[in-house]
Amino acid sequence: MSRIGYRRLVAVALVAGIGLSAAACSSSDDKKDDPGTKASSSSSSAGTPLDPKTKVSITVDCEPPTTKKAERQQWIDDVAEFNKTYPNVTVNSKDAFPCEDPAKFTAQLQGGSQTDTFYTYMTDLQQVLDAGQAADITEYVNDKTVPNLKDIDPGVLDVLKDGGKLYGLPTSNYQMGLIYNRKIFKDAGLDPNNPPTTWEGVRAAAKQIEDKLGSKGVHGFIENAGGNQGGWHFTSELYGLGGTMVSEDGKKATFNDDSAKTLLTTLHDMRWTDNSMPATPGKEWGDVQKAMGTSVVGMYVGAPDDIPLVVQQYKAKFEDLGMAPIPGGKTSLFGGADYMFKKSSSPDQIKAGIAWINFKYLTLEKGQFNYPRNKTDGLPVGLPQPFFFTGASKDKDNSTKAANATVPVENFKTYVDAQVPVKPEPPNAQKIYTVLDTVMSGVLTNKNADIAKLLSTAESQVNSLLAASQ
Repeated sequence: MSRIGYRRLVAVALVAGIGLSAAACSSSDDKKDDPGTKASSSSSSAGTPLDPKTKVSITVDCEPPTTKKAERQQWIDDVAEFNKTYPNVTVNSKDAFPCEDPAKFTAQLQGGSQTDTFYTYMTDLQQVLDAGQAADITEYVNDKTVPNLKDIDPGVLDVLKDGGKLYGLPTSNYQMGLIYNRKIFKDAGLDPNNPPTTWEGVRAAAKQIEDKLGSKGVHGFIENAGGNQGGWHFTSELYGLGGTMVSEDGKKATFNDDSAKTLLTTLHDMRWTDNSMPATPGKEWGDVQKAMGTSVVGMYVGAPDDIPLVVQQYKAKFEDLGMAPIPGGKTSLFGGADYMFKKSSSPDQIKAGIAWINFKYLTLEKGQFNYPRNKTDGLPVGLPQPFFFTGASKDKDNSTKAANATVPVENFKTYVDAQVPVKPEPPNAQKIYTVLDTVMSGVLTNKNADIAKLLSTAESQVNSLLAASQ
């Protein structure tokens, strides 16, 4: 199962833990004696790189498990390479798979037992802050300590900020788009190098696939309607049209608008007028991926890290898969993973952690961006992920990736070139997605669905849950 898949399945448990974590907040007196807080306020030393002569030891989680032999060996090799520059730093790696288990993560935050440099999802910031466990690294991070900082997408960094202060560094991310089967496109008489970028185009392509290949059991498009996947997709697709889920202050639902009605009407008509969707929508994570992997659907909305799963688990071929930007292309929902730094760690431990994350995850041609090594180790090279660099760093990454590609990079060109601005998931995302599952389910399972009523009811429910969370 891919990282996103696991993330989606456990996210509800994570949300349940957020309320508990507030009890672990540090008092103001605690913070006075907190070395992490002191470190953040010392601007004279915080902004300088770690002195290679200073002995320091850090714990870091998310070392790949032994079952992932190539990734595990790469981690070990990277620690050794890192120590050539920083022989003074001892990296104590903690094998963790999955990298974050929500219940354990919440318990660790409450007890302050997480590693010095610890893995989180991009939706975890508030929970970590509520627990008083995140070091403010604003003054530690600059173009000396993270040379490619200027080319990291500001939208990605913003998710790791609170009150203008930075608390984490990204390591991976996804941006939603349209995954499609190039072979099915060809068989249906569609141009696989010119995928649809609007919902009108998606509907027309789906109908053409249905008309040409429906007799063979192939459908044009598939959508989710359960397991919080329906609400997640509704959010992604509304973002593509420029819509929002909640107000800027997080107090009111904002999704009940003309764009939402147009989107849902299109999906309804694809299902009931064009018959270009299967009779049964996706009910849980994995359903749409299986449909794509077994070549029974032409398109669905998803993220790039679905593609290795579709190939490895469901035996599709990389050359048969492509990606386009999210239909509409106004904004794209994104998420991902990052590392934060324990607030009680010493200034040198925080610096050492930043140096390690910079080497492993943010330095071109090193660590995760060592594409020749990935190619030799049999790992796929050429997928549009991570997707957080812009400018010169993005250009160099794309060039190096293409030179070592083991998958057809050109299949994702439309997606990569679109440069769709990103938007994070809404607050209380999983609870909102649960409510919106009923909207998607209503549209996809009831031919006579009252879209206005579905949206109005969902709006009231989301407003209630937002009020309760204030």
